[in-house]
Amino acid sequence: MRANVVGITYYPVKGCAGVALTEADLTPEGLLGDRAWAVVDDRGDLRRQGADPRLAVIAPDVRDGGLTLRAPETEPLTVTGPGPEADAWLTRFLGRPSRLVRAGAGNASRLHLVSRASLDALNRRIAARGADPLPLTRFRPNVVVDGWTTPHTEDDTPRLTIAGTELAFTELTVRCAITLVDQSTGRRAGPEPLRTLADYRRADGGGVVFGAYFAVRRPGRVALGDEVTPTG
Repeated sequence: MRANVVGITYYPVKGCAGVALTEADLTPEGLLGDRAWAVVDDRGDLRRQGADPRLAVIAPDVRDGGLTLRAPETEPLTVTGPGPEADAWLTRFLGRPSRLVRAGAGNASRLHLVSRASLDALNRRIAARGADPLPLTRFRPNVVVDGWTTPHTEDDTPRLTIAGTELAFTELTVRCAITLVDQSTGRRAGPEPLRTLADYRRADGGGVVFGAYFAVRRPGRVALGDEVTPTG
């Protein structure tokens, strides 16, 4: 069955809301602009949704060389780089000392891919427990693929092409407490999906896995509707 790209999202600021795209450039470092910024505490440690779930409702917008930050009941702020204005804005909204910084490559050098078949299989198990299904936003993927009939095909695909690009599997995505955060409210929302993933998606080294990281072997542009073809 033909598989296609049905979602493309990048996250300008690590831990903050994603920006849905209709097309994007894949570079050797991953999706262009993905996780180029980060929020850190006063010691320089990365702030993550697991401890700071309100990061999820900070909506970044990058254009014309500037970064605009928006959040509920808060005046938006536009900056051209790190500085006192951004730090004060983040500190007020998060309620703890915070700073905006340029981010290193880190996970940004890997493209996070998830299939709808994998989510559907998970949601069937969650429904069997009497709980509500979850949206893919809980997993913060860069690329969503629809059309694969077998769940977790992304786990077993050494290489694939999307339009003129080529991707190579690097590792499974180990999930953490970020998946417990409702991305629309910035609040923790119960034990799912980690509770159910622990039943059937345990990693060899501990934890649970869902989705996969791919390295960009041949850069290029991808768009919604592009065919996804396993090649290895």
